[in-house]
Amino acid sequence: MRVAITGSTGLVGTEVATVLSSAGHEVVRLVRRAPAPGEKAVLRWDPEKGKVDAAGLEGLDAVVHLAGENIASGRWNAARKAAIRDSRVNGTRLLCEALAGLARPPKTLVCASAIGIYGDRGEEPLTEESPPGTGFLAGVCREWETASGPAARKGIRVVALRIGVVLSPNGGALSRMLPLFRSGLGGVIGGGRQFVSWVALDDLPLIILHALQCVDLSGPVNAVAPRPVTNREFTEALGKALSRPTPLPVPAFALRLAVGREMADALLLASARVLPRRLEETGYRFRFPELGPALRHLLIVA
Repeated sequence: MRVAITGSTGLVGTEVATVLSSAGHEVVRLVRRAPAPGEKAVLRWDPEKGKVDAAGLEGLDAVVHLAGENIASGRWNAARKAAIRDSRVNGTRLLCEALAGLARPPKTLVCASAIGIYGDRGEEPLTEESPPGTGFLAGVCREWETASGPAARKGIRVVALRIGVVLSPNGGALSRMLPLFRSGLGGVIGGGRQFVSWVALDDLPLIILHALQCVDLSGPVNAVAPRPVTNREFTEALGKALSRPTPLPVPAFALRLAVGREMADALLLASARVLPRRLEETGYRFRFPELGPALRHLLIVA
């Protein structure tokens, strides 16, 4: 396949490009910078200016759309929230309108979304058939998925990949936790009962490859491991993997003071017990379905 990727320099995008190339597929990167002279397999797009090299998209077999502002890179205020929303919704709409206007559009679009669409749902098991929740992130995710409508109406098979907490020592939530936990200062967040729906970085590119190849997949797909855990279970598993104690709980009020109530409640204290029903129904086999082995593997290779 000839596959274009947005967000190809990010944590997930880098791994996806490597996995696709290793599997014999041709990767075309959509980047915001101008391609260097003679640089091949690179297309220019600029979501903020509403520009994309539509001619370069002709004849692709598939597109993997991963681009979006980091939701945890700074304290939420009106400007940060607008950037988070616009980078996802406007970028997706621009790309999908361009794909819909092609004479030879791709057959498949795998478009990132997030389990934030379910909101804070306690212990309720959540599948792709569960309704969206409420709150800022749930609203962003709903708009994000809706923005792919032009591609779907064109007849492109669209997979909305609802990605959980991606575990990697090289970026994301786990990399930020490791210094504290390695120092013996890690601990339960809030009450510790909130569910964490996670996926190992080793699995996520393979899930995307599965979504590209499995014609039975379309619509929402939960990209999470089949064994979500509570924050307390996660804390204990990480402490065990590092052979460190986890004595210091972080109370909810301290988190809210540190990063703001809305951000703390949405990212750190919310509970989403998400299950990958569609992946399991279509035969995807997880490399790391259990948290303990996943953490041990990730920390060995770090």
